[in-house]
Amino acid sequence: MSPVTALREIFDLGGPVVAILIAMSVLTLAVTLYKLWQFAACGVGRHKVLSEALAAWDAGDHSAARARLADSSSYLAPIVGAAMNASGVPGADDRLDAEAGLALAGLERGFRLLDTVAQLAPLLGLFGTVLGMISAFQSLQTAGSSVDPSLLAGGIWVALITTAVGLAVAMPTSMVLSWLESRTARERVFADKALRTVLVPGHSIQSTEAAAQVLVAPEHA
Repeated sequence: MSPVTALREIFDLGGPVVAILIAMSVLTLAVTLYKLWQFAACGVGRHKVLSEALAAWDAGDHSAARARLADSSSYLAPIVGAAMNASGVPGADDRLDAEAGLALAGLERGFRLLDTVAQLAPLLGLFGTVLGMISAFQSLQTAGSSVDPSLLAGGIWVALITTAVGLAVAMPTSMVLSWLESRTARERVFADKALRTVLVPGHSIQSTEAAAQVLVAPEHA
Protein backbone atom coordinates (compact mmCIF):
# COMPACT_ATOMS: atom_id res chain seq x y z
CA MET A 1 0.00 0.00 0.00
CA SER A 2 1.40 3.36 -1.03
CA PRO A 3 1.64 6.23 1.48
CA VAL A 4 -0.87 8.24 -0.57
CA THR A 5 -3.40 5.40 -0.41
CA ALA A 6 -2.84 5.02 3.34
CA LEU A 7 -3.37 8.74 3.90
CA ARG A 8 -6.53 8.65 1.79
CA GLU A 9 -7.92 5.81 3.89
CA ILE A 10 -7.11 7.68 7.09
CA PHE A 11 -8.88 10.76 5.74
CA ASP A 12 -11.92 8.67 4.85
CA LEU A 13 -12.04 7.08 8.31
CA GLY A 14 -11.15 10.08 10.46
CA GLY A 15 -12.88 12.80 8.52
CA PRO A 16 -11.96 16.50 8.58
CA VAL A 17 -10.40 16.34 12.05
CA VAL A 18 -7.70 13.96 10.84
CA ALA A 19 -7.15 16.19 7.81
CA ILE A 20 -6.59 19.17 10.14
CA LEU A 21 -4.20 17.16 12.31
CA ILE A 22 -2.15 16.03 9.33
CA ALA A 23 -1.99 19.62 8.08
CA MET A 24 -0.74 20.62 11.53
CA SER A 25 1.89 17.88 11.40
CA VAL A 26 3.14 19.17 8.05
CA LEU A 27 3.34 22.70 9.45
CA THR A 28 5.18 21.41 12.52
CA LEU A 29 7.68 19.55 10.34
CA ALA A 30 8.31 22.69 8.29
CA VAL A 31 8.90 24.80 11.41
CA THR A 32 11.19 22.14 12.88
CA LEU A 33 13.31 21.96 9.74
CA TYR A 34 13.52 25.76 9.65
CA LYS A 35 14.62 25.93 13.28
CA LEU A 36 17.29 23.27 12.69
CA TRP A 37 18.59 25.28 9.73
CA GLN A 38 18.46 28.52 11.71
CA PHE A 39 20.33 27.04 14.69
CA ALA A 40 22.98 25.60 12.37
CA ALA A 41 23.37 28.86 10.43
CA CYS A 42 23.68 30.91 13.64
CA GLY A 43 26.21 28.51 15.14
CA VAL A 44 24.08 27.73 18.18
CA GLY A 45 26.12 25.65 20.60
CA ARG A 46 29.32 26.18 18.60
CA HIS A 47 31.20 28.93 20.42
CA LYS A 48 34.74 27.53 20.57
CA VAL A 49 36.39 30.48 18.79
CA LEU A 50 34.23 32.99 20.67
CA SER A 51 35.15 31.32 23.98
CA GLU A 52 38.83 31.65 23.10
CA ALA A 53 38.31 35.35 22.39
CA LEU A 54 36.55 35.77 25.72
CA ALA A 55 39.34 33.94 27.53
CA ALA A 56 41.94 36.23 25.95
CA TRP A 57 39.92 39.32 26.90
CA ASP A 58 39.47 38.01 30.42
CA ALA A 59 43.24 37.61 30.70
CA GLY A 60 43.81 41.19 29.49
CA ASP A 61 45.09 40.38 26.00
CA HIS A 62 42.72 42.63 24.06
CA SER A 63 44.48 42.43 20.71
CA ALA A 64 44.39 38.62 20.69
CA ALA A 65 40.75 38.71 21.80
CA ARG A 66 39.75 40.95 18.92
CA ALA A 67 41.70 38.81 16.45
CA ARG A 68 39.96 35.63 17.60
CA LEU A 69 36.60 37.39 17.62
CA ALA A 70 37.04 38.29 13.95
CA ASP A 71 37.31 34.56 13.15
CA SER A 72 34.11 33.65 15.01
CA SER A 73 30.95 32.84 13.03
CA SER A 74 28.71 32.91 16.09
CA TYR A 75 25.63 35.11 16.00
CA LEU A 76 26.83 36.54 19.33
CA ALA A 77 30.13 37.77 17.85
CA PRO A 78 28.78 41.22 16.81
CA ILE A 79 27.27 41.76 20.26
CA VAL A 80 30.49 40.73 22.00
CA GLY A 81 32.43 43.02 19.66
CA ALA A 82 30.13 45.90 20.58
CA ALA A 83 30.70 45.08 24.25
CA MET A 84 34.47 45.22 23.74
CA ASN A 85 34.18 48.64 22.11
CA ALA A 86 31.79 49.87 24.81
CA SER A 87 33.81 48.63 27.76
CA GLY A 88 33.65 51.27 30.47
CA VAL A 89 30.82 53.23 28.84
CA PRO A 90 28.08 54.04 31.40
CA GLY A 91 24.80 52.22 30.72
CA ALA A 92 26.35 49.97 28.07
CA ASP A 93 25.37 46.81 29.93
CA ASP A 94 21.65 47.57 29.66
CA ARG A 95 21.87 48.24 25.92
CA LEU A 96 23.93 45.10 25.32
CA ASP A 97 21.52 43.01 27.37
CA ALA A 98 18.70 44.29 25.18
CA GLU A 99 20.62 43.43 22.00
CA ALA A 100 21.36 39.93 23.28
CA GLY A 101 17.72 39.48 24.25
CA LEU A 102 16.66 40.50 20.75
CA ALA A 103 19.03 37.96 19.19
CA LEU A 104 17.73 35.20 21.48
CA ALA A 105 14.15 36.20 20.70
CA GLY A 106 14.93 35.46 17.07
CA LEU A 107 16.01 31.95 18.05
CA GLU A 108 12.74 31.48 19.95
CA ARG A 109 10.59 32.50 16.99
CA GLY A 110 8.21 29.63 16.17
CA PHE A 111 8.23 28.14 19.68
CA ARG A 112 4.73 29.46 20.37
CA LEU A 113 3.42 27.68 17.28
CA LEU A 114 5.01 24.39 18.31
CA ASP A 115 3.61 24.77 21.82
CA THR A 116 0.14 25.44 20.42
CA VAL A 117 0.30 22.32 18.24
CA ALA A 118 1.51 20.19 21.16
CA GLN A 119 -1.41 21.32 23.31
CA LEU A 120 -4.12 21.49 20.65
CA ALA A 121 -3.47 18.22 18.77
CA PRO A 122 -4.65 15.88 21.59
CA LEU A 123 -7.75 18.01 22.11
CA LEU A 124 -8.56 17.89 18.41
CA GLY A 125 -8.08 14.14 18.46
CA LEU A 126 -10.43 13.81 21.41
CA PHE A 127 -12.93 16.07 19.68
CA GLY A 128 -12.85 13.83 16.62
CA THR A 129 -13.37 10.78 18.81
CA VAL A 130 -16.42 12.35 20.45
CA LEU A 131 -17.86 13.16 17.03
CA GLY A 132 -17.21 9.60 15.90
CA MET A 133 -18.90 8.15 18.97
CA ILE A 134 -21.92 10.36 18.40
CA SER A 135 -22.13 9.13 14.82
CA ALA A 136 -21.82 5.49 15.96
CA PHE A 137 -24.63 5.79 18.50
CA GLN A 138 -26.81 7.57 15.96
CA SER A 139 -26.32 4.57 13.66
CA LEU A 140 -27.38 2.27 16.49
CA GLN A 141 -30.49 4.34 17.10
CA THR A 142 -31.34 4.23 13.41
CA ALA A 143 -30.92 0.45 13.36
CA GLY A 144 -33.67 0.12 15.99
CA SER A 145 -34.25 -3.36 17.40
CA SER A 146 -31.98 -5.05 14.84
CA VAL A 147 -28.77 -3.90 16.50
CA ASP A 148 -25.56 -5.37 15.15
CA PRO A 149 -22.76 -5.30 17.80
CA SER A 150 -20.17 -5.10 15.03
CA LEU A 151 -21.68 -1.78 13.97
CA LEU A 152 -20.92 -0.27 17.39
CA ALA A 153 -17.44 -1.84 17.54
CA GLY A 154 -16.60 -0.55 14.08
CA GLY A 155 -17.80 2.94 14.95
CA ILE A 156 -15.70 2.99 18.14
CA TRP A 157 -12.39 2.01 16.56
CA VAL A 158 -12.93 4.41 13.71
CA ALA A 159 -13.62 7.18 16.23
CA LEU A 160 -10.46 6.36 18.18
CA ILE A 161 -8.33 6.92 15.09
CA THR A 162 -8.53 10.66 15.60
CA THR A 163 -7.24 10.36 19.17
CA ALA A 164 -4.33 8.22 17.96
CA VAL A 165 -3.47 10.73 15.22
CA GLY A 166 -3.72 13.63 17.67
CA LEU A 167 -1.30 11.95 20.09
CA ALA A 168 1.02 10.99 17.22
CA VAL A 169 1.24 14.67 16.27
CA ALA A 170 1.51 16.05 19.81
CA MET A 171 4.18 13.77 21.28
CA PRO A 172 7.04 14.39 18.81
CA THR A 173 6.13 18.09 18.67
CA SER A 174 6.45 18.33 22.44
CA MET A 175 9.81 16.54 22.35
CA VAL A 176 11.17 18.82 19.63
CA LEU A 177 9.97 21.90 21.48
CA SER A 178 11.61 20.79 24.74
CA TRP A 179 14.91 20.16 22.93
CA LEU A 180 14.84 23.55 21.21
CA GLU A 181 13.96 25.33 24.46
CA SER A 182 16.81 23.60 26.32
CA ARG A 183 19.32 24.70 23.68
CA THR A 184 17.99 28.26 23.77
CA ALA A 185 18.25 28.31 27.56
CA ARG A 186 21.91 27.31 27.34
CA GLU A 187 22.46 30.05 24.77
CA ARG A 188 20.93 32.60 27.13
CA VAL A 189 23.30 31.57 29.93
CA PHE A 190 26.31 31.71 27.59
CA ALA A 191 25.34 35.12 26.23
CA ASP A 192 24.99 36.56 29.72
CA LYS A 193 28.35 35.10 30.76
CA ALA A 194 30.01 36.45 27.60
CA LEU A 195 28.77 40.00 28.16
CA ARG A 196 29.73 39.96 31.83
CA THR A 197 33.19 38.66 30.94
CA VAL A 198 33.76 41.53 28.52
CA LEU A 199 32.30 44.27 30.70
CA VAL A 200 33.92 43.05 33.92
CA PRO A 201 37.02 41.04 32.89
CA GLY A 202 38.83 38.89 35.40
CA HIS A 203 42.14 40.76 35.13
CA SER A 204 40.48 44.02 36.23
CA ILE A 205 38.98 42.29 39.27
CA GLN A 206 42.38 40.88 40.18
CA SER A 207 43.96 44.31 39.78
CA THR A 208 41.33 45.84 42.06
CA GLU A 209 41.86 43.16 44.67
CA ALA A 210 45.65 43.64 44.52
CA ALA A 211 45.27 47.40 44.94
CA ALA A 212 42.97 46.88 47.90
CA GLN A 213 45.51 44.57 49.55
CA VAL A 214 48.24 47.16 49.06
CA LEU A 215 46.10 49.82 50.72
CA VAL A 216 45.15 47.56 53.61
CA ALA A 217 48.67 46.18 54.20
CA PRO A 218 50.16 49.35 55.82
CA GLU A 219 47.41 49.42 58.38
CA HIS A 220 48.50 46.03 59.68
CA ALA A 221 52.22 46.88 59.58
